[in-house]
Amino acid sequence: MAKTETFEFADLPLNPEELKTLPEADLSSPYKTAALTILALCRYEDNPEDAVAMLNFLKGPQPLSNYDLQFLRDRLSGKGYKPYSFLQGAAPENNYEAEQPYQISVFDGPYSYQEEGYVKLLLRSSGADSPREIKLREKPSSGEWFLWEHYLLSDIRAPQAEDPWA
Repeated sequence: MAKTETFEFADLPLNPEELKTLPEADLSSPYKTAALTILALCRYEDNPEDAVAMLNFLKGPQPLSNYDLQFLRDRLSGKGYKPYSFLQGAAPENNYEAEQPYQISVFDGPYSYQEEGYVKLLLRSSGADSPREIKLREKPSSGEWFLWEHYLLSDIRAPQAEDPWA
């Protein structure tokens, strides 16, 4: 049976300081880190620097590479709605506008625990047909789970406001 954890956030954090005040920022479970990754990505369109700083916090001892930074620019440029598609209630029909409090569900799957010290978790995007994967790595000395890699930013259905066929 798949395990699902749902997190609720009153607001989206605007910078790393706000992110670090959230109880999930103790990074004590891979589910928490996965949910916080979505919050950080939601910030990218309005403030890439703050989003990158939050992602670097979630990456722990290994910050984003130049490749990672270019990937974010490529995938989110003009498509800042993508991370919002992971918030419950957001859909192409409402232009990916989620209602507060924001909710993010993270779940595991049959291939989640195949590699020691790593876990692959899944998140559902309302604009995609299949769940998206995020891989997290445990730091044994601290018990913290850090963002290792993600496959969250593939193209999804356009928001209705941007869809010429809607």
